[in-house]
Amino acid sequence: MADEEIDDVDGAILYALQEDARNMSSGDIAERTDTSDSTVRKRIQRLESEGVIKGYSASVDYQTAGYPLRMLLYCTASISERGDLIPEILAIDGVVSVQELVTGEQNLLVTVIGESDSDITPVAQELLDMGLTVADEVLVRSHETTPFGKFDPENDE
Repeated sequence: MADEEIDDVDGAILYALQEDARNMSSGDIAERTDTSDSTVRKRIQRLESEGVIKGYSASVDYQTAGYPLRMLLYCTASISERGDLIPEILAIDGVVSVQELVTGEQNLLVTVIGESDSDITPVAQELLDMGLTVADEVLVRSHETTPFGKFDPENDE
């Protein structure tokens, strides 16, 4: 959690970075937020140091890159172990994300990318070998994201 509360300027900075961090300069953001370039840079540094901004990454279209399968594996781990297992799960080849779920019997959601079923099956086996139960597998057709609307300065809610 941030040491300082996220105000409207911080929110607008976060929104702009979520839209297109690679092509969004601090000057562009300053213009949007009616602040100075240096203010934006300082706030970004603070948001990074407080862990609000965890990093920057590319949004990859895996299908276009030759990996058309995106599989969601809903798993069950013991409640005492589930958080500790996340780094080990992320180390499995083909796994691109792990989400810890706090409601329901399935408490880990593992996203796997692959070219064919033969890429996905070994991941499921490794999860089973770790003592997890794979309760459900869901093939995803598409995956899109959008910036969080509460940070949008145009959103009057």
